[in-house]
Formats: sequence, structure tokens, C-alpha cells
Amino acid sequence: MVSSRTVIVAGATGLVGDELIHQLLGDPDVAQVHVVTRRPISITSDKLVQHQNPELAVTHWQPQWPVPLQGYICLGTTKKAAGSKQGLEDVDLHLVIRVAKMMAVMGVKHLAVVSSIGSHRWSPSHYLRCKGKMEFALRNMGFERLLIVRPGPLLGEREHVRSDEQTLQKVLSAFSFAMMGPLSHLEPVNAVNVARAMIAELLAPNWPGRADLKVLSGRMLQSY
Repeated sequence: MVSSRTVIVAGATGLVGDELIHQLLGDPDVAQVHVVTRRPISITSDKLVQHQNPELAVTHWQPQWPVPLQGYICLGTTKKAAGSKQGLEDVDLHLVIRVAKMMAVMGVKHLAVVSSIGSHRWSPSHYLRCKGKMEFALRNMGFERLLIVRPGPLLGEREHVRSDEQTLQKVLSAFSFAMMGPLSHLEPVNAVNVARAMIAELLAPNWPGRADLKVLSGRMLQSY
């Protein structure tokens, strides 16, 4: 277990990001939580440091602040919210890559990022293709640990409601009894569980398989 650690988070206003911030602030082993955000968040804590910037860049760092060895990226949008396919790509692909590079330069060694079930850089879905390309780019950045979480539909209270996601949540929840085998990954997962998984797995003492990469998908996240 890492004691008195400093972490940095991008995407704190989203469903998973908001829950992640609350859990990190409630962790006695976390000394400081840096949040990179476009607009101020309403959470207040002596542990919290907000870096407000329209490009999600950290432009000033106090010399007394420890290097954040752990980073969390929870950025994402929809085509409807972004206004176009290009707008979605600018956030889910290019912005995530830019923020990850910034975190690497700052000294982050262990990174956790929210992707999506079904992501693949050759997917026919533009959304899933952006997620897949993002994952591929991050895998080649040299992080000592890269955790990719691929949840299905997310459960929780959003600041801005996504009507299409609400509809999908209701449909899949109603048929959760039939979510078996390959379909189990489509079962809705609570943002609380996703955030717990990101924190716990990034701290795990042993990683099976490749030492620098771990992927958690769908129902795997339900157990946290």
C-alpha cells in the first residue's frame, strides 16, 4: 500500500470522475488530489487542488507539491453533446491523449483511464473506434502501469442527464436476468464500482500477464 500519495484526476465532472474524487478524498492514504477541470467543481476539501483551464492543462505547480505518481482520466462525451463526430473524436481521442502525455511529463507512473466495452481501433462504430485508438496510443506511452476499464452502460446520477443512456439503462436492467455469457459485459454497472476498481487495481501489488497493462471489462467491475 502506498502511503500519503498524491494523485491527479481529469474528468472530475463526469459520472465516474465525480465518484472517483469523493473516494480519493475519503481515503486516509491520499494526501493530495489535483483536479484538472474546465470549470470549478463544488467539492471542497483541504486535500483538493483545482487546476482550471479550458485546455485541461496544468500551467502552475507549487514547488512544495509532491509529484503525482498516479493519474486517472475519466474524460468522455457523446456525439449529441459534442455536436458532431469530429467533436466527439476531439474529446474521446485527442484530448485524452493530450492529457495523458501531460500527466506523463508531470511524473505520473501509473495511469487508469475509462474506456468502453466493445472498444477497438478498427470498430465500425465511430465512438468505439475512438476509444480503441485512444487505448492503443496510451499503451505506447511507457507508463509503468496502465489500467483500462471498459464498463458497459453506467448507473448513477449525472450532473447532465443523457437521455439515450437512461433509456438503455432501463432496458438492460429489466433484462439483467438474461445477461449471461458474452452478454454479461452489457449489464449496467454503477459508477461507484468503476471508481473503486480504478483505485484498487492501480494499487494492486501484483499484476498478472503483462506487468504494464491490465484491462477490466463489464461484469468484472461489478465485484468492487
